[in-house]
Amino acid sequence: MLRSFMRLLPLFLLAWLFSLTAQAAPFEDSMAQRTQACTVCHGKDGRAGPDGYYPRLAGKPAGYLYNQLLNFRDGRRHYGLMAGLVAPLSDAYLLEIAQYFSALDVSYPAPVASTAPAQVLARGRTLALNGDASQKLPACTSCHGAALTGAAPHVPGLLGLPRDYLNAQLGAWQTRQRQAMAPDCMAHIAGQLSSADVSALAHWLSSQPVPAKAKPLAVLAPDSPALRCGKAAWPTPTASTGSTRAVPSTPSPIQGQPAALTTGAYLARVGNCMSCHTAQGGAPYAGGRGIDTPFGTVFAGNLTPDPNTGLGRWSADDFWRAMHEGRSRDGHLLYPAFPYTNFTQLSRTDADALFGFLKTLAPVSQANTPHALRWPYSTQTALAAWRALYFKPGAFQADSSRSAEWNRGAYLVRGLGHCSACHTPRNALGASQNSAELGGSMMPLQNWYAPSLRNPQEAGLNEANQAHRLTLLAGGVSVQGAVTGPMAEVVQNSTQHWSRQDLDAMAVFLKSVAASPSPSPQSAPQSARPSTPTSSSAAVTQGAKLYDKHCVQCHGAQGAGVGQAYPALAGNSAVTLRNTANLVQTVLYGGFAPATRDNPRPFGMPPYVLELKDQDTAALLTFIRQAWGNQAPAVTELEVNRARNLRP
Repeated sequence: MLRSFMRLLPLFLLAWLFSLTAQAAPFEDSMAQRTQACTVCHGKDGRAGPDGYYPRLAGKPAGYLYNQLLNFRDGRRHYGLMAGLVAPLSDAYLLEIAQYFSALDVSYPAPVASTAPAQVLARGRTLALNGDASQKLPACTSCHGAALTGAAPHVPGLLGLPRDYLNAQLGAWQTRQRQAMAPDCMAHIAGQLSSADVSALAHWLSSQPVPAKAKPLAVLAPDSPALRCGKAAWPTPTASTGSTRAVPSTPSPIQGQPAALTTGAYLARVGNCMSCHTAQGGAPYAGGRGIDTPFGTVFAGNLTPDPNTGLGRWSADDFWRAMHEGRSRDGHLLYPAFPYTNFTQLSRTDADALFGFLKTLAPVSQANTPHALRWPYSTQTALAAWRALYFKPGAFQADSSRSAEWNRGAYLVRGLGHCSACHTPRNALGASQNSAELGGSMMPLQNWYAPSLRNPQEAGLNEANQAHRLTLLAGGVSVQGAVTGPMAEVVQNSTQHWSRQDLDAMAVFLKSVAASPSPSPQSAPQSARPSTPTSSSAAVTQGAKLYDKHCVQCHGAQGAGVGQAYPALAGNSAVTLRNTANLVQTVLYGGFAPATRDNPRPFGMPPYVLELKDQDTAALLTFIRQAWGNQAPAVTELEVNRARNLRP
């Protein structure tokens, strides 16, 4: 025992010393604090990143910043790190972020002198100030202002930006990696530019000083071509609107309409139908979103009542057959990426109410995208064989020995809520292992771990953490943590809209599940088993220094966190999970909790994927998992590297 104590003594001393030396800055409930997830890349106060790739945010027109945030969220601009950060945020909060950075007035750095030949700079100057009529290219000044400092509400300035960034953005317009709302004028202009012209513009613009006290024009000139570009009317939601969407929100039931339709709208939220059946930036329920599986991609169908591409010609019987039997209107078998293995428990009354609601949606003519599955999984014969092994239409059977509340919770969790679709392990053919129902599982191809709902040490609902879990499901954040990854979308588009009665019923059911015997360790997925339990004192020392540099300001010297802004790390089961995938992804890619009614302005976690190497990330997380009384195995570089390489 003495030998064991001496081996651990350096760790105890280090933690004690760290607690004395690390000082967290006072917490302030401000936009500067909330947007630290932005400034880790874009620089302090949004001045611009030091590597020349991340642009300046400070002082740009609010309308421009707002639209770029929307474009990243809705798929018109493509950069995975940005898209992931803004995905769970509402229109209202994105506008507030844009207005915050727009109002900042910080000095510009001196321009970097260009090394380009004089003729290249001359060509860039001509294009910027005069354009080229022979190529039908307008001058940059015609939209971006005579001083090239932009114009309100939505035209950015072109000065004070690094050459590499300008080059990259013009190239993105040319290749359609960057888009705007129609009419997309910049795509047309960039398409007229040669590679030499792009280089000339980038060289000249980046070498020009920014005028003293430069500000965007208050308004565009009446004859500015920019007035004809992009969206004509710029939305101006406010923080009080309560908008909480990452994809378009469900149309609200019309006041006074039949109760069945109101019930149907609620059931659509319970089943989170919109999330899967809405493509990024697409019309609600119009389909087109790809669901990646180990066997290929399944594309969700159009649920709007369009007669040719949606449910317009479906009957209630057709819809019931799809939900109950997994069979489409024309008789072909549906792939279980549509979770009819759960929906088969839905009552006919609820299925009819859900169908009635879908029939009230505005029809959207959008053809369904063919699935992209590998052979033989793409064949109906293979699917029929799978169903013979793993699926039989059923119905929810109430347990007479249980309370009505317990039975309601079981109906929601096992049926329309389809919690087992993520939280139950699957076999090699993608079928749920019902013997380990809700026992926790890695989500295929997403590298997120859906924690066990049976194990109180993971996500099980027992007396100690029931209030915390209910707060998470209703608002996305609590003093013990915040939902991230796929669960953030579930909270945003589904569980925050559940009634308190249904949330309580689910908790009652899950608490009983957590009290039942858990699956044997042999049934747990390999990736969920403990990693190497050892850690060197050098790694812990390194991790402590990294925590002091990157984490202490928000999470505190003792890992206590700050209320619902920054979760506590000490004693947090999410920190000490056997499976480290979620923890590693959170540190690498950061993110915001979902914007919800209870938490409309979430605080952000900065992404460190570009700043911390695998060794640093492993050391930092090992320290966190073994400090302040936490007792969890070390995180290995291999685990970090796997998360970095498997990021979708």
